[in-house]
Amino acid sequence: MRSRYDVVVFGGGTAGTPAAIQAARLGASTLLVEKNGALGGTTTVAGVALPGLFHAWGQQIIAGIGWDVVLRSVREAGLELPDFTRWDLPHWLLQVRVVPAVLAALLDDAVLASGADLLLHAMAANARWDGRSWRLGIATKEGVREVEAGCVVDCTGDADVVGLAGLPRRTNARRQPGTIMVRFGGYDLAGLDVDAIQRAHDAAVARGELHAADLAHNPVGKFLRNRGENAIHVTGIQGGTSEDRTAAEVAGRRTLLRILRFLRRQPGLERVTVDAWATETGIREACTIDGHATVTARDYTSGRQWPDAVSYSFYPIDVHRPDGDGIDIRPLPYGTLPTIPRGALVPRGSHRMVVAGRAISGDQEAASAYRVQASSMAMGQAAGALAARCAATGTDVVDLPLDDVRRDLRAHGAILPGDVVVPPPSTTHRPVPEEIP
Repeated sequence: MRSRYDVVVFGGGTAGTPAAIQAARLGASTLLVEKNGALGGTTTVAGVALPGLFHAWGQQIIAGIGWDVVLRSVREAGLELPDFTRWDLPHWLLQVRVVPAVLAALLDDAVLASGADLLLHAMAANARWDGRSWRLGIATKEGVREVEAGCVVDCTGDADVVGLAGLPRRTNARRQPGTIMVRFGGYDLAGLDVDAIQRAHDAAVARGELHAADLAHNPVGKFLRNRGENAIHVTGIQGGTSEDRTAAEVAGRRTLLRILRFLRRQPGLERVTVDAWATETGIREACTIDGHATVTARDYTSGRQWPDAVSYSFYPIDVHRPDGDGIDIRPLPYGTLPTIPRGALVPRGSHRMVVAGRAISGDQEAASAYRVQASSMAMGQAAGALAARCAATGTDVVDLPLDDVRRDLRAHGAILPGDVVVPPPSTTHRPVPEEIP
């Protein structure tokens, strides 16, 4: 690790990894700092191995660095892509399934091949703008190491570096629940009396042995059919501090145990197994920045074309109700292509700082959609291009000529707002009503 970099990226998840790769490919000396032992964030460490959505209405709208690595991981693992022309299907059927271990390994290779330095098991300790550059402290196993940077990119998901720099962050009074990804096995669904298990579940909730939100208010039959997976709500948790995250991890694993113990008491489920689990409880929302622009639900669902747009996003409004009582899914009208503005990536009062991922400036409903992996990958690549230009020219992020940034992004495979034209809807494809899988 050097003492000075053009760009330092904190957070090696779905936003931070493309950010670091893009900055390095543009010639910026770049350091990527990640607190976990693997890159990929929500897709790998939190086990939500379904990055999407890269396509809208049959058209690809997100490509570039993130998509390239995802595509390589699909091929490496021998998996298949969905039929993206079937835009009429529920959104979850158009997710790309990946193998977390394979994706994490390929992300390592992509970062190192770009020329960026990689530091795992480390995180930001302090951040100070001295009027010319960033003075950053990085907490490592050897202690806090000081690094200077021309531009800093915060892809921590919680805007950690923004907070350390003394810049304002926002939180919602009622946050969405988290999820611990668990896959159960060891049973034959056809041999189960699902109605009896449902009655036992309801009685266990009444006795306090289970929480009403533990199965995300799914019927037991659906939960068992999906073998758990993304169907567990961990309520009352937050993610902005180490104490918050500790409480969230403990709550997630306690939820897993409650469900496992309940299942093993049911006829036919005595030998139920935990075939896979995520080491980290997924956090849907924690802190967001106070940006130069704020993406609202109306902006998102209307497909507002921001003049400073740097990426597309596509996903339905997907609010997991704070009390765990189900999910509010609102598909977008045909032809809608939401965009993400540069202003939402830049904290007010900051200098040479850019944010990407779920912590950008937006309201809860809009964030419930653009927080997903594919959208974060597109934002991250845009943030990397902005940071590289910022460091090279000494220009603040909000003052960079966007034509130059967009040219850089297109040269590295990105699809930008204005590049896609949605054709009239096919008469052979009718939207299938959304149903939570």
